[in-house]
Amino acid sequence: MRRTLIHNATIVNEGQSVRGSVVIENGRIAEVLTHGKPLSAPCDETIDATGCCLLPGIIDDHVHFRDPGLTHKADILTESRAAAAGGVTSIMDMPNTNPPTVTFDALNAKLDLLNEKCIVNHSCYFGATNSNYKDFHKLDKHRVCGIKLFMGSSTGNMLVDRINSLQNIFNGTDMLIAAHCEDPAIIKENTAKYKAMYAEEDDVPIGKHPNIRSTAACYASSGLAVKLAEQADARLHILHVSTAKELRLFKSTSLAEKHITAEACIAHLFYSLSDYRTLDTRIKCNPAIKRKNDRDALRAAVNSGLIDVIATDHAPHLLADKEGGALKAASGMPMIQFSLVSMLELADEGIFTLETIVEKMCHAPAEIYRINERGYIREGYRADLVLVRPNAPWKVTTDKILSKCGWSPMEGHTFNWKVEKTFANGHLIYSDGTVDESYRGEELRFN
Repeated sequence: MRRTLIHNATIVNEGQSVRGSVVIENGRIAEVLTHGKPLSAPCDETIDATGCCLLPGIIDDHVHFRDPGLTHKADILTESRAAAAGGVTSIMDMPNTNPPTVTFDALNAKLDLLNEKCIVNHSCYFGATNSNYKDFHKLDKHRVCGIKLFMGSSTGNMLVDRINSLQNIFNGTDMLIAAHCEDPAIIKENTAKYKAMYAEEDDVPIGKHPNIRSTAACYASSGLAVKLAEQADARLHILHVSTAKELRLFKSTSLAEKHITAEACIAHLFYSLSDYRTLDTRIKCNPAIKRKNDRDALRAAVNSGLIDVIATDHAPHLLADKEGGALKAASGMPMIQFSLVSMLELADEGIFTLETIVEKMCHAPAEIYRINERGYIREGYRADLVLVRPNAPWKVTTDKILSKCGWSPMEGHTFNWKVEKTFANGHLIYSDGTVDESYRGEELRFN
């Protein structure tokens, strides 16, 4: 059994940053050497990590890899390649593909595709519809990460907008329900208003997108989801919270005490309304990026414990799909390759600590989804690790973008942190610009 020593790193884990080393053996973390603890046996390989930070691999609970059916935009291989380069070692894929993952045949086909093509560890959601809640009890809770519920607009038949269906969903499972919350009626009313306002123009300006997908639309839907979850005593995880007002719905108690948790996405933590002027529809997403006070409130909520998870909502589109304005341009952007370095940049600005980033991007997803033996640097756990170097400036250029769509809102941005190496199950899947595309990650397992 080959033993690899990652030597002399700053290990960021479980609220502490400590100088030390980690031994990888047989796909697992065999030894964590801190406070002078010696090696138990020689190692076959030593990686000098002096000056670097060693983190648990990032767990992204919210990605759209577009496979099957939308592979002209992205596919599991290309997007897991970008994930590996970004220090992401585990992903959970969303069900709004073609066909949507709302039947057992589609679910099994998606899991087969992930096993066949995904470089990183993986699972996927089962999508709720107005009628398939009767099937929830048949799901394998050890393989499927949760139920995805669209309470806002979605593709196909995945918008759940009947109150009796919502009640049946919340009462129909003890699995985690991950909800996209935007009120369709409010959005429809706002859309009509702005269409009339700009009737002589081809589209509504992108800067009005947060007026259409408004704070009121988000709060009404999130509030309903929380109410239904409380009535059913269900496990609810509200995705991509984008407004200061929604934060009233959450508590800053420990994760162990929470049945209702909240996610913030990179775009809503990094950008605000003024960024539409320079980035235009490249940062158009649903729910919309909103005002600076919303962004700053989300950042504060990460630190206070109101927000539990930081994810990406990685959602690639071709640039041609992003043409237009608030109504015509597609919503979503590729973010997974740059999620960790974006948050590390905010750490340099004093907004987050390294320990908080690891808590929200590694530990908390593992706890909320009850992932087996991942998310921490602990002896016996799977060796999912990322080595990052500070003070190593690099610029995002088109040739460095590994997502299939070939663009990013981060193009032209210079990051101060660099992902040097990514390990999944002890295997080096990314090193200094090169991805091992021959490797396939493991299925996540849930307790």
